[in-house]
Formats: sequence, structure tokens, C-alpha cells
Amino acid sequence: MNVVIFGKGFGQPRQLNLSGVRAGAGIAVIVGVVISAGFGGGYWYSAKTGSGVSTNELADLTGAMQDQRDNIAEIRQGDALAIRIAQMNARMIRLDALGRRLTEMADIDDGEFDFESDPALGGPEEPMAAGSNVAVPEVVDAMQSLGNQLDNREAQLSVLEGVLMNQNLKDRVYPQGRPVGAGWISSYFGKRTDPFTGKPANHTGVDFAGKTGAEIVAVADGVVTWSAKRYGYGIMVEINHGSGYATRYAHNSENLVSVGDEVKKGQTVALMGETGRATGPNLHFEVLRNGSRVNPVNFIRESSK
Repeated sequence: MNVVIFGKGFGQPRQLNLSGVRAGAGIAVIVGVVISAGFGGGYWYSAKTGSGVSTNELADLTGAMQDQRDNIAEIRQGDALAIRIAQMNARMIRLDALGRRLTEMADIDDGEFDFESDPALGGPEEPMAAGSNVAVPEVVDAMQSLGNQLDNREAQLSVLEGVLMNQNLKDRVYPQGRPVGAGWISSYFGKRTDPFTGKPANHTGVDFAGKTGAEIVAVADGVVTWSAKRYGYGIMVEINHGSGYATRYAHNSENLVSVGDEVKKGQTVALMGETGRATGPNLHFEVLRNGSRVNPVNFIRESSK
């Protein structure tokens, strides 16, 4: 390939032969010069009109940004710990309030379950495991203290719950109270003059005089073991309360429960009547302990103490 060059300095036009190895080398040199000039010009232009940030400065900025991220993470961690402590404090207040209320309900002497102060503790001190570094020791100590207090309160509440459950169970199955809402005791337990024969006789329960159809209620939780007529008792309900106790409700006009039914204290089990050996509408109420009939008045009076 021939290239003709015209110019005033050359006089006559010159002709260059660009074929062969020399021509290829020359072209490569020219291309290299052009590319180098382009990169140099681009860098110069960027330095004058661009961000003007060098590679080292960019690395410094990146490190500073990472430090800021670490600081933000620590602040967030501290906020999370503070929120956790606040939640634990609120939980502590609720537990203390509940404990005081349950203590009052259980009628326990002051000081036995004192939720105003830490419970008495003991035991030898064991060293903590070495090698644990905490970034915020004050916060962690506060959380540890609150955690220990919560454990103590929950332990007290667990014991108190057991006391209440035992008390509640005893109250529910122990015969207490009047088996009728209205009426008056017309005949007591023990010796009396028999209303039918006029002779001295032993009365095995307590009679409540009232109106026909008046509600008769169970004086404790239990299971119905009899609900039918029985000689001398008329229509009768018998309830087994466990722990050796049972109660009988006799002379009913109607029974509202059947054998095998579970009944609750205060539940209506029958309606007052005068069936069986009765001179008028009344409830014959008996309490049995280990199979022997005992004075029901003692159990009726206990409910008013």
C-alpha cells in the first residue's frame, strides 16, 4: 500500500510504501501513542473536573464509613439492652403485684412471702468462668441482677401457687356452708322427740324447714353416688367428696343430678319437698365422715368464720 504525503516543507510530494514488516511496526507504534495519549488525557480531565479523590483517599473514606457502621451497631446494641432491661423491670413489677395479691388471697402471714424484698439466699460462692469479655459490663450486670430477681420471684410464686391450689382444693371438697339459700333449722343433730312416735330418738342430721321447690345446693365438690328414693329419706341425693367425706340431701321433691355426675360447690342438686318420713317441706341434711354420721352444724358454722 502506497501513501502520498503533501506539505510545504517537503517540496515534492513523497510517497511511502506501507507494505511489509516495517509498515506493520509503524502502524502499531502510532496506535500505541494514540491510546496512551487518550488515557493520559482522560486521567488529567478527571483530576481537573471529576471527584478529585485518589485511591488512598478512597480507602481512608471506606475505613471511616466502616467505623461509623460499627459505632451505629454498638449504639443499636446498647438500645436493645436498655429496652430489654426496661421490659424485665416491667415484668418484675407485675410479678411483685401478683405475688402481693396472691399472698393476700391465701391469707398468709406477712413476711412468709415478702415480695417487697429479695428472698433470703445462701450457699458458697463459685468463681465465674474466665475468658469472657463483655463490651458493656454495667448493662450486663444489671440484666444479670434482674434475671436473678425474676428467678427468685418465680420460685416464690411457684411455691405460693402450690399453697393456693392445696387450700383451694381443700375448700372445694371440704363440706362447708348451708345447703339451702333460705330456710331455718327446725331440728338439730342428736337426741330429740320423734315427731311421729313422740318417743326419744336419735336424729342423724339437721333439718331445714322451707318452701316446696326451694333450691338445695351441694356444700362441696364431689361425685353423686345416690339419686333416688331411699327408705325413710324419701327422694335423696348423696355426694361423695373424697377424703372420707360425704353428704346427704333428703325429702326432696325432685333430684336434678344423676349417679356419676360431678358437682361443684354451690351447684343446685335438688328441690325441697316432703317425700319420705317428713311432716312438711324440709331438707334433711347429713354429713358423713369415714362412714359415720357427724354433726352438720360444725361444718355449717365453719363457713361463717
